[in-house]
Order: sequence, then C-alpha cells, then structure tokens
Amino acid sequence: MDKKETLKLYDYHVWANGKTFDHAKGLPAELYHEQIQSVFPTLYDAFAHIYIIDNVWFRAVSGKSYEETVSEIPGVMEEVKGKCLEEMEQLYSSLAERFRSFLMEKEDYASTNSYTHPALGTLHATASEIVQHVVNHGTYHRGNLTAMIRQLGHKGASTDYIYYLYDRR
Repeated sequence: MDKKETLKLYDYHVWANGKTFDHAKGLPAELYHEQIQSVFPTLYDAFAHIYIIDNVWFRAVSGKSYEETVSEIPGVMEEVKGKCLEEMEQLYSSLAERFRSFLMEKEDYASTNSYTHPALGTLHATASEIVQHVVNHGTYHRGNLTAMIRQLGHKGASTDYIYYLYDRR
C-alpha cells in the first residue's frame, strides 16, 4: 500500500472514531459508565481501550522499542482515567493528529521495520501494514461499541468503510 492509500485508510479510522464519538455524545450521559455484560464492562472502557492501543502502535511505528512502549503505557492509562466522553474525544483527536503528521512526513512506505515482542517474537512489517492493523483493531472494537450500545437499548453508529466513501465523495 502506498502513502496515499495508507493515509486514506488512516483517515477512515479517524472518521469512524469521530462518528462513534458523535453518536455516543447523543446518548444519555449515564450510559457511558453503565455496567453491562459484554466484551468491555462499559462504553468508557471500550473507548479507552481503542485509545490506549492506538497509542501503543503509534509508539511502535514511530520507532520506539517494545520496552519503551510498555514503560509509557501506564501513563497513557492514567491519562484516560476518569475522563468523560468529550475529554476522551479530545485525547483521541490529539493522538490522531500526531499519528497523521507522522504518516504525512514518512517518505518510505515500502521498507519494513522490526517489531519485537517477548512472547510473539519479531515481526517485520511496513508502516502501511501497521496502519492496516490499527484500522482493523478500531473497526473490531467500534463493532463492540455498537453491540454494547444496542444492548443498552439504543441504535449504534454506522461506520462501515462504504459510509466513509459516500461521505467523502
């Protein structure tokens, strides 16, 4: 995948997260922390998870080692602790700007970088492949959020890629 395609895919991720935040802001505020039996115990936990993992992969694709990334994640977890939906959205927007700026400045999308994990070994992947993973991970968990919102008695947000394409035409 070239730079243009990678940026478009990442833009879809940001767009879909934005749609999910916008939809959630239209729900009763108490639903954000309401405990339910699902993949995550609350909507807050699902939003926090997406943000934390986007941080992990931003650090990795930016060249930080596994050890550096792991040492910084407790700070990210503290950053989201107790945040309301609007504050979480601001955190995510700031991260998305940094991630996108990194992708814009990156010149070589064909070369591979090494990502070492103590249990999984070493992965050799391009920045585009990491972005693909970030987008897939976000899509999976936005699906969880939609299911959770439906479980709470409300309609979910439509964030399929085709809606992004229609929105961007």
